[in-house]
Amino acid sequence: MKIVACNSNRPLAEAVAASLGLPLTSASIRRFADMEVFVEINENVRGQDVFVVQSTSYPANDNLMELLITLDALKRASARRVTAVIPYFGYARQDRKSGSRTPISAKLVANLITAAGAHRVLTMDLHAAQIQGFFDIPVDNLFSAPLFSRDIQERYKGRDLMVVSPDVGGVVRARALASRLHTELAIIDKRRPRAGVSEVMNVIGEVEGRHCILVDDIVDSGGTLVNAAEALIKHGASGVSVYVTHGVFSGGAVARVGASPIENMTVTDSIMATEAVRISSNIRQATIAPLLAEAMRRISDESSVSSLFN
Repeated sequence: MKIVACNSNRPLAEAVAASLGLPLTSASIRRFADMEVFVEINENVRGQDVFVVQSTSYPANDNLMELLITLDALKRASARRVTAVIPYFGYARQDRKSGSRTPISAKLVANLITAAGAHRVLTMDLHAAQIQGFFDIPVDNLFSAPLFSRDIQERYKGRDLMVVSPDVGGVVRARALASRLHTELAIIDKRRPRAGVSEVMNVIGEVEGRHCILVDDIVDSGGTLVNAAEALIKHGASGVSVYVTHGVFSGGAVARVGASPIENMTVTDSIMATEAVRISSNIRQATIAPLLAEAMRRISDESSVSSLFN
């Protein structure tokens, strides 16, 4: 078993390798003068079970090309099996035709990863579960709910909690967390007049006097979660905390979250934190390295991964 780290989130790859007690495989991933990506694997991987750790976060296209070229290099180096470990799967929000003459980019990316030489994919909290069906190879989609539920139970023990979905599309995710915490569920009725802009219309559920836990898979501009938090406070919530798997934080998202009524936002390290995130007063990271490491070990051992969902 060997682990190759690309450049998008090397600290996470190092933490995963440390959890498994293995060194990272020596590889050179660099740019030519015209920014072409060049990959060279500096160790023998013939017949090995190789895991490539790479989130396709910002800059999404550069990181995706790094992943594809690394997969191709390993395939041509005669690796027995190559697993693409993609903690954050970029382009996942383009999982359907959103209008006339628009692409389904998530399917295109799935085809590219398969064609580049991946034998299977390990990812986490896909934006839409049906993306697994875009691949013609096995996909293991891990969930952050077990990690989040343990953290919430430790940090908010004794509080009257309510789990809240920031939109109708996230109800299944929020319901799963509410079931683990044995709490009730509320829903934000949201409208999105254009991409990147959201408006809260109604709060469905009785949140007055309760500490609300907003749960989502991605925080990008932060507008949806900030608007939801403000609406919950207006409806009498005693406080609002947020749990999100993937901290994209584009534009002024960190500042927007910092100026909001959100007490605390917890994101995983599926995307490497920027300096703004690291110094933020109300954003913290929870690591997924042990979860990824255990999933990788089980894949290599050909044992069950499904028990990690519990």
